[in-house]
Amino acid sequence: MQPTRILTGITTSGTPHLGNYVGAIRPAIASSRAEGAESFFFLADYHALIKVQDPARVQRSTLEIAASWLACGLQPEDVWFYRQSDIPETTELTWLLTCVAGKGILNRAHAYKAAVDRNREAGEDDDAAVTAGLFMYPVLMAADILLFNAHKVPVGRDQIQHIEMARDFGQRFNHLYGEHFVLPEVVIEEQVATLPGLDGRKMSKSYDNTIPLFAPREELRKLIYSIVTDSSAPGEPKDADASNVFQLYRAFASVEETARMREAFSAGIAWGEAKQALFERIDAEVSPLRERYESLMSRPAEIERILRDGAARLREQHSIPTLRRLRDAVGLRDLSTAAVNRETDAPRPKAAPPVFKQYREADGRFYFKLVDGDRVLLQSIGFASPKEAGQCIGELKRAGHASGDDRIVLAEGATEADATAAFAAMAEAEAARAAQKADKA
Repeated sequence: MQPTRILTGITTSGTPHLGNYVGAIRPAIASSRAEGAESFFFLADYHALIKVQDPARVQRSTLEIAASWLACGLQPEDVWFYRQSDIPETTELTWLLTCVAGKGILNRAHAYKAAVDRNREAGEDDDAAVTAGLFMYPVLMAADILLFNAHKVPVGRDQIQHIEMARDFGQRFNHLYGEHFVLPEVVIEEQVATLPGLDGRKMSKSYDNTIPLFAPREELRKLIYSIVTDSSAPGEPKDADASNVFQLYRAFASVEETARMREAFSAGIAWGEAKQALFERIDAEVSPLRERYESLMSRPAEIERILRDGAARLREQHSIPTLRRLRDAVGLRDLSTAAVNRETDAPRPKAAPPVFKQYREADGRFYFKLVDGDRVLLQSIGFASPKEAGQCIGELKRAGHASGDDRIVLAEGATEADATAAFAAMAEAEAARAAQKADKA
């Protein structure tokens, strides 16, 4: 039985913090120990170059993140542990995927749209200070995933869209060149996928509101005591679900400890007492890891050896053979075989008909879209359940159009005529499949 491949990584643009640990490192290492799992861990240093132009910072961050994963229990002999830039096949695959990725899809990427929105608010050109690296980030991420045919990818909620894009690019490549890529699935820990920072926003280097994973004990205490809280006094009941302190505590505590803390919040625990309990709970878990981390940081040459060894084995067994097959698939071939393989004379496969794609967004609701190749034609509103979304799709197919249905909107650049033609093409394909099935019967 083929093992389940699980892939994750952290961008090397800063010091690892508690959000990285809870949202990525800890669950990924735990998953790697599961029976039937084959795990891939990488240091995303190419991604770091999109937003960091300080070479020393990239190097230092790479060292700190590698040491963090090893200190947290990663066993390099049992998993694939490597640095992104040590796998040149990643960048070659990025270009192959770029040639099938729809620009319209990339236009809708959250990071790019956010940059455009900021520019418009400032009265600047839409693409002012936007690099091609930022725009193409989802393609590089797709290459990271598809190169090793990962089945599952643990990410934060803000990265769900990128996994969907990887699926789109892989599906498009498979349609054009044959079945080469597994389409990945996203994995999120519902309780701790996004950890709040000191100010209540998502813990992120971008907001400068992080708590370093291996901060010295007294610095850790100071940072925890600086977490923003409301003005409720000791003895006043406090809303645990609205509290940054409680959300952080829950990410490190057991179910029983969390229940007791929730009761304490209802009973009016003082903020100082709650923060002290949070500090003690985090330090109890992090303290032994901190000692291993400090030991590893004193031996950078050992970490470099581990990373290079992991990349060399991975290239030999996976990425080099994979790129050899993909190059052949797209026609980057030995010319001496041209007289034997007259594939250019063969008829091109008929384009696949338009399809509906269902998915779940970060808001917890279910959506679908009508896609024709790499074009999105229709986009639904959010539904409370996948069943409701499926029922709507069935109704649209039976009607053969979406005119007047307020549950559907035209995608950017699409027209009613495009959508109507897509419904006709789907009906024609369905009729052809039915006829073929009848002939076989």
